Amino acid sequence: DETKVAPSGFFVKGAAYDLWGLIPMNRHLIGPLNQNDPMYLLGADRLGRDVFSRLVYGTRVSMSIGLVGVAMSLILGVVLGSISGFYGGWVDTLIQRVIEVVSAMPTIPLWLGLAAAIPLTWSPVNVYFVITIIVSLLGWTSLAREVRGRFLALRGEDFVVAARLDGSSEARLIFRHILPSLTSHILAVVTLAVPTMIVAETSLSFLGIGLKPPVVSWGVLLQ
Repeated sequence: DETKVAPSGFFVKGAAYDLWGLIPMNRHLIGPLNQNDPMYLLGADRLGRDVFSRLVYGTRVSMSIGLVGVAMSLILGVVLGSISGFYGGWVDTLIQRVIEVVSAMPTIPLWLGLAAAIPLTWSPVNVYFVITIIVSLLGWTSLAREVRGRFLALRGEDFVVAARLDGSSEARLIFRHILPSLTSHILAVVTLAVPTMIVAETSLSFLGIGLKPPVVSWGVLLQ
């Protein structure tokens, strides 16, 4: 109703909430001066729900899936890549064959098949956890290969040989001497992988085989 003006302002009083889940507050960054007036910055959906609020909650879910998925891929990629590059031999061959098999699988159809196998009776929390695992299953192979290549190049360097002659264990050689030199590269790869993880979750939810209402994510909102 364009004829009805609803004055708004910053840091106005409104519904009570807990800041960060700890501090009781009733001040909002922006809102109507009259608490009885509705204020939908991005409009409302067909059921009258505030689109902006749902977008904020959906961002929390999608971002958390992206970050947790990347963390799981980071652990798999760094551990397997380090072992493959450090030891070489049949261990390297075995891990590389596994990486080739996983990389050869078509990403989207595999995601769709795994997501479609989730029982419809599962709770949203269980579905959320499984979707995170599915998203991270295929994201570790490229990082593992890059870490392996760097380990192959660095394991013969003077500082590694000196640490080995000084009596350092294999675990110490890997985690205290070689891995720290790869930190900047690993951080760059992980940062670029976050959007891929988010797009994967959004695609699955948009197609109706990922997260479902009442859970709110970007894919659910798009659907």
